[in-house]
Amino acid sequence: MSLALARKYRPRNFATVAVQNHVANTLKGAIARGRVAHGYLLCGPRGTGKTTLARVLAMALNCERRDDPALAGEPCGQCGSCLKIWSGSASLDVVEIDAASNRGVDDARDLRERAMYAPSGEDRYKVYIVDEAHMLTREAWNALLKVLEEPPPRVVFVFATTEPQKIAQAAAPVLSRLQRFDLKRIGPSEIRERLAAVLSEEEVTFEPEALGMIARAADGGLRDALSLTDQVLSIGVTAEVTSERVREALGLVPDEEYLALLDLVAERRAADVFPAVQRLADNGVDFVLVLAGLGDLLRAQLALALGGELPDLSERMRAALAERKGRVAGGDLLRMLHALLELEPMYRRSGQPQLLLETLLVRFALMDRTIELEEVLKGFGAGGHDDPPTRRVAHESRVASAHALPPSPPAAVAPAIAPPIPAPPMPRTATQQVAAAAAAAQMAPSRAAAPETPSAPPSVEQVSKRWSKVVEAIQVRGRGMLAQAAQRMVPSSVDGNGVLTLAYDAADDTWAQAVDGARHDVVQALQEVVRGVTAIRVQSMASVASSGAAQGAAARPNKRLTAHDVQQQRTSQLAAKDPILEAAVKELDLELLD
Repeated sequence: MSLALARKYRPRNFATVAVQNHVANTLKGAIARGRVAHGYLLCGPRGTGKTTLARVLAMALNCERRDDPALAGEPCGQCGSCLKIWSGSASLDVVEIDAASNRGVDDARDLRERAMYAPSGEDRYKVYIVDEAHMLTREAWNALLKVLEEPPPRVVFVFATTEPQKIAQAAAPVLSRLQRFDLKRIGPSEIRERLAAVLSEEEVTFEPEALGMIARAADGGLRDALSLTDQVLSIGVTAEVTSERVREALGLVPDEEYLALLDLVAERRAADVFPAVQRLADNGVDFVLVLAGLGDLLRAQLALALGGELPDLSERMRAALAERKGRVAGGDLLRMLHALLELEPMYRRSGQPQLLLETLLVRFALMDRTIELEEVLKGFGAGGHDDPPTRRVAHESRVASAHALPPSPPAAVAPAIAPPIPAPPMPRTATQQVAAAAAAAQMAPSRAAAPETPSAPPSVEQVSKRWSKVVEAIQVRGRGMLAQAAQRMVPSSVDGNGVLTLAYDAADDTWAQAVDGARHDVVQALQEVVRGVTAIRVQSMASVASSGAAQGAAARPNKRLTAHDVQQQRTSQLAAKDPILEAAVKELDLELLD
């Protein structure tokens, strides 16, 4: 029986290890100069050469021609010792251990005791290759710690792992006793070259496009690529590697199907999404592969739209995407990729992947009917002038309120009569509705507030309405961080002595400490905006809710505050700063997330 390609073409020396020259040259130089370390840690994705490098290292250390200057640290690959180690046969001096099935402390103690025995010859090394090393338990690493720090003469440990972070978590002291090498993921071009050389050696005809498909499916692993090639060669009577055979063997979706989905999105044919996805389901495709292939296609189309170089694609796909350039805007492609990435974690766990794919494609096809909130807000000021009337009126209103005189006694104030404002026509769209509400909010004159006695404490409603002005007053004083902290506070109550209680959510404890440490500055800003506040008190919502009725003869029972109440009051405070934002909050029912 012939060997599998992955075993038959496993490298026999450091020079033939693909891509990992930074590791191979270092190990070869250490052997040639006699500076071999007692422990190595080889890290990297699967199929990148970790176990192969460990075996080549063992071959070079125990090669019968190791003293030959012409080899310069390379194994000959032809002597009996090299052949035995390369094939994985039993050897007294090279032991391979699978840590996934030998991960306990008893296995580690057995390994430690075996390491105390000398090699079979004075010129030989004992090499222990531990694969899947991250599976060892913390106790097993502790049992190996002493022997790794002070190993017996001519004993070398080589640990291979795909997850070095687990070793760092379970046994961080071990890392300082090993030389670590990180192996690179093998690129598609290197995999294609290696596959072409192997198939040429095997006298098998192949299509370059088929090798590219195998290289992409291997996902950076050369061993996986050789195994997939073996799988493709098992189909059919003749030995050849074609694109059709690769799709049949690996269950790949034809490129034409991806292009058809892209055309559906570009032409906004949402109704055709369902029969197209059903056709894929009838062919028995894996929808996880469909989602991954769709992401690669959108990524390539985005790169082309931005004027960049296309990723690794076949010439036919390059030409097809070039014909479709400009049919979908770059911003839309970026939003599609973002939506696809958000869906991917849910997609792998869902029991209805077909439905998720259909809704995703319909969302892509209807993307021209969606509108960003930024565009809605920009539409408020779209009048072709540098100073639109609505903004100018709002600015003049703010200037007038900033320079207003202190209020007079009630008897001396004449009621202000606002001129009637004609009702705007009924808008047809959400954008027009929000814009009309914003214009009405800006054009309406502010009503005069009821004058209050300077000595009388204000109500908590009055403080809440002007709390955003208090925050602005703190900001004007140059206390930006304090203003940001005060913005997260919510006025809760005012007692008869003018002491204002500020409530905060438990997650804002750090901000509350900043406000509590600067009470004097906050009170000064309060007295500029709201008369009658003499001091402040900072309490959590839980403390406010459990305190019952407010203290003082003139105080009313406190309302029980919740996290939702705090979010609503913060939203109201932010909206009060800008009439446009206030109108958008009211019409679109927006909420403050953070």
